[in-house]
Amino acid sequence: MSTAHGMGDLAEALGGDAVHSGPTALRILVGAQLRRLRESAGISREDAGYAIRSSHSKISRMEGGRTSFKPRDVSDLLIMYGVADEAEREALLALAKQANEPSWWHDYRDVIPDWFEAYLGLEQDASLIRAHEMQFVPGLLQTEDYARAIFTMGNKGESEERIERRVEVRMRRRLILEPPTPRKLWVVLDEAVLRHQVGSPEIMRGQLEHLDRMAARPHITVQVVPFGCGWAMGGVGPVTILRFPQSELHDVVYLEQLTNAQYLTKEADVLPYQRLMDELGVHALPATATPALLRRIIGEL
Repeated sequence: MSTAHGMGDLAEALGGDAVHSGPTALRILVGAQLRRLRESAGISREDAGYAIRSSHSKISRMEGGRTSFKPRDVSDLLIMYGVADEAEREALLALAKQANEPSWWHDYRDVIPDWFEAYLGLEQDASLIRAHEMQFVPGLLQTEDYARAIFTMGNKGESEERIERRVEVRMRRRLILEPPTPRKLWVVLDEAVLRHQVGSPEIMRGQLEHLDRMAARPHITVQVVPFGCGWAMGGVGPVTILRFPQSELHDVVYLEQLTNAQYLTKEADVLPYQRLMDELGVHALPATATPALLRRIIGEL
């Protein structure tokens, strides 16, 4: 097999902007490259696992980007896969090392559920985030007071310090909507989200005013499904779809439940949710109608 790839060529093979990707996207991209190299060499996951003193399940996690990479493991696999070119080996090892770098939320792991860490990484690396909410304003658009009220309601008996740390995480997440590289955000809210009072009327007013300001930004679209529109989702809960700039990364559907979450990546599983979001956009009021609706509800508080 050919191994004439330098750092730039390998980065391009891994999705164009791989060297500028966040750790989560890099893990997925590096894992995909390891899988391609293994398959090209005609080696099974079982044999690859044996080569690094582990199992086929470890290889599966590595190739799926679901675990960090030990340099020794990557180096041994590259030798096994016949990657003899030193420049290519060093390029992939460098990307694997970059993928292992701790993210900003590492310092908040005491208040972040394990199942939510993966979402934070995906959200950080996404270029477009589409979401539908039926009860609360999406986290990326919440004010500090609104977020604090939600955490206080949902974590009764928890210390004020831990509540504040949860709020800090939510506020840090909002930075992806700011320059220099703001992500595109498209949310569809049930009208109930705007009328469900969280905290005091003052907190709710501040939240709706903030939502109005954010909806005016060119990279943020906010639509509302009004009461009585005659269309229902049929029992589906909140949905988030994340799209990435790297061509090798497919859309991911995130479905959050009370104590865990699902991540859907297979095209057959993702497609129905993409269609659902498209339908929501059709049945919701146009984004141009959102400011007037928000101001009317604010006036009723």
